[in-house]
Amino acid sequence: MSVRRMLATAAAALLGGFALATPAAAHALAQPSAPFVYGWTPDRVWATSAALLAGVGVVIGGLARARSAGRIGNGTGKGGAIVALVAGLIAVVNGGLVVVTADGGPGTGNGIVGGYLALVLGLVAIVLGGLARASSRPTADRSNPGVQA
Repeated sequence: MSVRRMLATAAAALLGGFALATPAAAHALAQPSAPFVYGWTPDRVWATSAALLAGVGVVIGGLARARSAGRIGNGTGKGGAIVALVAGLIAVVNGGLVVVTADGGPGTGNGIVGGYLALVLGLVAIVLGGLARASSRPTADRSNPGVQA
């Protein structure tokens, strides 16, 4: 999958998430403000775990990108790139679901801040994993066009 195609897919997913979140945000604005909730709620746990997964995906994607560029280690970074792509995709989906299902804004216990963080970090993980995957592919030898490296 080309980098342009992955970026277009990530942009479409983000745009779709915002399009689905708009009615929920309008509904939340029409409701009276809820009191601030302190402590862990199930939605906060869900959003925080998605954000942590996205952060792990960013770290693994960065390491895979460095490995595929030959900066560290001697591998291709192909496995790390796939892990970063999968972790980023899972985080984006879960972050989007948290944002869409949130009944209020920050401080209401709905995990909306963690949901948005998971969306952003998940997209970064997808981009890093895609870049590492693209640069880990073998390229053709320019001196002998019939032979691949």
